[in-house]
Amino acid sequence: MVALPLAAGVLAWAGVALSPALAAVLMSASTVVVALNAQLLRRVRLDPEPD
Repeated sequence: MVALPLAAGVLAWAGVALSPALAAVLMSASTVVVALNAQLLRRVRLDPEPD
């Protein structure tokens, strides 16, 4: 949850700047997390239970 904003430079105003290589790693990690969440959601049943 924190990797993407850090990679985008959200804290640059406070003097926290990442190297481009580290930012690329964080963006890649974010992509992996999104892909894993998509796979998990495919396995979840979202149908409401009948009353």
